[in-house]
Amino acid sequence: MPTRPPVARSITDLAARIGTSAFVSACVALLGGAPRERYLDELRGITGHAWLPGDDVLDPDAWKDYWVRTWGARGLLHVWDDAATDAVVRGLGDEHYRPAEMCLKVATRHDVAGAGDGAAALARHVLPRVRAQAVRCLAVSGDREHVAVVRSLLDDDHPDVRRQAGRALEALMRRLDL
Repeated sequence: MPTRPPVARSITDLAARIGTSAFVSACVALLGGAPRERYLDELRGITGHAWLPGDDVLDPDAWKDYWVRTWGARGLLHVWDDAATDAVVRGLGDEHYRPAEMCLKVATRHDVAGAGDGAAALARHVLPRVRAQAVRCLAVSGDREHVAVVRSLLDDDHPDVRRQAGRALEALMRRLDL
């Protein structure tokens, strides 16, 4: 049985094959809720799934639409262009935590302008993993008005969130010269 390359590699290979602009446009469309059927070739490279007739990933009841939005953001994690900035900032407000969390990761990795307010809102999410990722993002994209949000998480119920809040606060203090 042949082994598949790591997803990050298949994503960068796809972007090299179709061009960064086309790749980012497809990811932005997927993140925005485009129908999966319109981007099967791109989704093969982004997810590592075959996307053939009969595959579960084609069934929106088996693989909910939030997965498609998450995969769109996931592509941007590995191949970035500033043209995706607005889509990622909007994605921070996604109704489902998975696309929003992936947008936090993208915003953290690529220092996405305007991500601070969305990350601050997600810092109050019910899931500790989302709160932890939100404070990681605020360490990179937060501004003075976000320091209080990070400080408030120093006393979070979850140790990972507290740890990330401490790191984020140190980074903000350095970065913002506070």
